[in-house]
Amino acid sequence: MATSFLPETYAPPYEIDPKYSKSAVYFCCEFAIDQSFKIYSGGLGFLAGSHMRSAAALKQNLCGIGIVWTCGYYNQTRGEGREMAVQFRKKQYAFLQDTGIRFQIPIYGKPVWVGAKFLPSEVFGTVPMFFLTTDLDENDIDDRQITQRLYDNDPGRRVAQYTVLGAGGARLLEELGVDPEVWHLNEAHALSAAFRVLEKHGGDVAEVKKRFVFTTHTPEEAGNEKHNFQHLLHASFFGGLDEQTVRDAVDLRDDTFNHSLAALRLSHMANGVSKLHGEVSRQMWGHHDGICPIVHVTNAQNAKYWKDRGLERARESNDLDFLRDRKRELKDNLFRIVADQTGKLFSRDVLTVVWARRFAGYKRAELITRDAKLFQALIRDSDRPVQIIWAGKPFPFDYGAIETFNHLIRLTSDLPNAAVLVGYELELSRALKLGSDIWLNNPVVTREASGTSGMASAMNASLNLSTYDGWVCEFAKDGVNSFIVPPADPNLSPEDRDHHDMVGLHRALRERILPLYYDTPADWWAMAKKSMDDVLPYFGSDRMAAEYYEKIYAS
Repeated sequence: MATSFLPETYAPPYEIDPKYSKSAVYFCCEFAIDQSFKIYSGGLGFLAGSHMRSAAALKQNLCGIGIVWTCGYYNQTRGEGREMAVQFRKKQYAFLQDTGIRFQIPIYGKPVWVGAKFLPSEVFGTVPMFFLTTDLDENDIDDRQITQRLYDNDPGRRVAQYTVLGAGGARLLEELGVDPEVWHLNEAHALSAAFRVLEKHGGDVAEVKKRFVFTTHTPEEAGNEKHNFQHLLHASFFGGLDEQTVRDAVDLRDDTFNHSLAALRLSHMANGVSKLHGEVSRQMWGHHDGICPIVHVTNAQNAKYWKDRGLERARESNDLDFLRDRKRELKDNLFRIVADQTGKLFSRDVLTVVWARRFAGYKRAELITRDAKLFQALIRDSDRPVQIIWAGKPFPFDYGAIETFNHLIRLTSDLPNAAVLVGYELELSRALKLGSDIWLNNPVVTREASGTSGMASAMNASLNLSTYDGWVCEFAKDGVNSFIVPPADPNLSPEDRDHHDMVGLHRALRERILPLYYDTPADWWAMAKKSMDDVLPYFGSDRMAAEYYEKIYAS
């Protein structure tokens, strides 16, 4: 019989499956576990939340470590002019148990108190999880603010946050009296944990490498976080290690510290989050000395959480009439949210396109609107009407992304069949996936490491319309279970590439999707069912959680 590596007080209520008996801890800055627990911003958190649920379902010997962000990411609301507004509000979570564990770690040379909260497995069906906080009476106001806002805009405070997650997480494990066999960094935010282990083992890099594995989610080297090395030393990011020991450990030859590159040099195995992203990552990092092997484990979503039971019954019984009727009910549910937020009344009989994810430039939220003539022809077609919904949270200080969000609000203000929603969190995300007919995904190709929103929409009889990037390359059969925009010539300028992709979206809608939906509805629902059939089990997170043990933790 395999038992949990955690002390009995924090052990899960299930016996560990012997296949997954190796002890592992999973560090992540954000986890989207439940609508009520607002400690996430977007896709990274959605992915991590699904992983924690599936790890519990598979009875894995794993725990999660994150941070209690007392102000969350932010509340997305509307201002007086209907534009996007940002609010930060403190939240408390009665379902978290105070462990009573308190310890100090150095941050900018000053001892800062860190406390640990515990989330039992039974609350949300996850593995046991611990969440760190500096928002304690023992700290002054500046130190309390370290763990208040996820991805704080102040770069110095961001370093402090990463130190709490990594070094603080390592100290928590010491307080618990455990040393897991696998330390999994989901992104490099918790990298300071590796330096805590390095310090504990007297600078022995081999002791670090044998424990650590690393998942990278960023497919461009420029997008990987860098800091000035001297600033990190000043910030106590490396704990009590001296400068030369750190430089030698990560082969640092100047003062630009790349967190992802350091993670690749301090781990024995790393992975990208789709097959394509694994290839891109090997090309991106392969010229650097001393990095670990990079494979891939394609991201996935938790089917038990995301899929609608009624749609699943229709799929299992091959009842396309029931599939259509249940989808109409779910569209009505979504359209009540649209009406409540915007005053616009959408119809269950109209093809509904949804673009919903984090607003960022490369994701091109407004791409379909860039040619005014094409967009107006699409949105004002009375013979084959279309409804379009946008939703998503920009980074609260990414003013370009916020302007894109507000531009879409202005553009659609007088259109009865186009809407922009605020408050994109788990429940709204689920409603959009259940109520959409087309899930629109049009990132610049190779910029989306994986993407997962289209997986959950496919589980719910929504067809993907996508550029050929990320997970889509492993799933899509154009015209069979999805609609794919043909890839642009890689030699095109960014402007010409965007135009190519925009025209491709309109052509797919006008020539393929709208005729299929309105003229041959039986074929539409057969294709929607095919998409549901094809997305599982591979793009369910049970496969992903198992694969981490088989491909990454077993190495």
